[in-house]
Amino acid sequence: MMMSYQTILAIGSGGFIGAVLRAYLSGAINQRVPHDLPYGTLGVNLLGSLVMGVLFAYFMYTSYFSLHVKSFLSTGILGALTTYSTFAIECFVLLQGGHYLLAAANMSLNLFGTIFMAGLGFTLAAHFLK
Repeated sequence: MMMSYQTILAIGSGGFIGAVLRAYLSGAINQRVPHDLPYGTLGVNLLGSLVMGVLFAYFMYTSYFSLHVKSFLSTGILGALTTYSTFAIECFVLLQGGHYLLAAANMSLNLFGTIFMAGLGFTLAAHFLK
């Protein structure tokens, strides 16, 4: 599938913003919260999933935003903000270190927490947009 240069620019500029937000928010959370689990990654995954749910509902129930703005927000900002690649390597490191319960907790919280938050965001936004 060919993307227009406007879509590529929208995703790329959103990705820049999302990546910077991810580094800042994850670092801020990890600095402030004593942890054995990587709560910074969990925090950005939960927040990103909540916002993705809200946006998905908004995109579904309105026609307010163009494809480029949708791409900028969802694929760009939120795609770079949510950190499943970081999550994967952090789980691997926990497993390699023999921290099986921490790894399982991290996987469960990220998986079920992000699905819950996406559903919550969608439900809340859909309630107000209907």
